[in-house]
Amino acid sequence: MKKTVTVRGITIGEGAPKICVPMVGGTIAQLIEEAEFLQTVDLDIVEWRVDFFEHMEDLEKVKEALTAIRLLLMDTPLIFTFRSAREGGEKEISTSYYFELNRIVAESGQIDILDVELFNDEKNIKTLISTAHRNNVYVIISNHDFEKTPDMGEIVSRLRKAQALGGDLPKIAVMPKSSTDVLTLLEATNTMNEQYADRPIITMSMAGKGVISRLAGEVFGSALTFGAAKRTSAPGQVPVTELRKVLSLLHETL
Repeated sequence: MKKTVTVRGITIGEGAPKICVPMVGGTIAQLIEEAEFLQTVDLDIVEWRVDFFEHMEDLEKVKEALTAIRLLLMDTPLIFTFRSAREGGEKEISTSYYFELNRIVAESGQIDILDVELFNDEKNIKTLISTAHRNNVYVIISNHDFEKTPDMGEIVSRLRKAQALGGDLPKIAVMPKSSTDVLTLLEATNTMNEQYADRPIITMSMAGKGVISRLAGEVFGSALTFGAAKRTSAPGQVPVTELRKVLSLLHETL
């Protein structure tokens, strides 16, 4: 039986895929406004994309913003993500600062899930996972390819590596250039889910062509999907209201 991940009453890995909405404010005031708005949205999880934050390299400012977000979203599972520019994020930072930032946030007691990119030094990843787990924080090990869709074997290999490293939620997002690429992602998801995964996985094909992958995760094995409230953080994110309707419809038919 596969493991599940339960945070603040939300269980990832059972039932319909859970809906995560990103926060992309550049200032603390914008983040507070966003968090207040998200209190009115039918979502399951919030992701703070700190790479959009103008003071991302000031640890005190990051902690101040995180405290403000948590005060407003006290009962909502919170993912902390610095997405590097090489994987589609807003900025590149040094490797040392990336791991220091994530370590401090993992130890803060303010987050539930930490996103760590797969293409980093394995020793550093494992150390960060250990730190997170000691502080009751789950870890997404993620990989994003905004240029293409790797072949099925490579997608499965990356997800298996994320699992082997100790990630609680292996994740991959890829860019399709054709409908065949979308099928490749879905087939890889199904193969990983049925043959290798012992925990929830998160997969998606991005942009318009890939929207079906954000909707049909329960069929193929993806346990979480990303929706948009105001601004998107990646191409192809569906508005939350429509996303919930479709996920519920599919869930009721399975």
